[in-house]
Amino acid sequence: MSKNAFSRELRLLTPEHYKKVFQQAHRAGSPHLTILARNNNLDHPRLGLAVPKKQIKTAVGRNKFKRIVRESFRLQQHDLPAKDFVVIAKKSASELSNEELFKLLEKLWHRLSRPSRG
Repeated sequence: MSKNAFSRELRLLTPEHYKKVFQQAHRAGSPHLTILARNNNLDHPRLGLAVPKKQIKTAVGRNKFKRIVRESFRLQQHDLPAKDFVVIAKKSASELSNEELFKLLEKLWHRLSRPSRG
């Protein structure tokens, strides 16, 4: 398996995992999406996605958003700290091109990778 794989242990799988991130999180956002991050006790980052039907209406749009976020995370995972990340889509996310979404995610990953101030 390659080092850039998006394996099961890199995902937030249970509601409890998500709940922990939502309780105490650092956030980085834009008008298109928000990323919540919280330190975990593991030696790698994990990703969770929240893409409500209310925000991105079509299944095709939601799947495209999730695919791009997962790919961006997969490519950045070795530069990310050991945190749990939850990416939350907003309505305008579906209006972004793939390249714009990739650039935005890269900027937000970088912002959340800096050492936290609190």
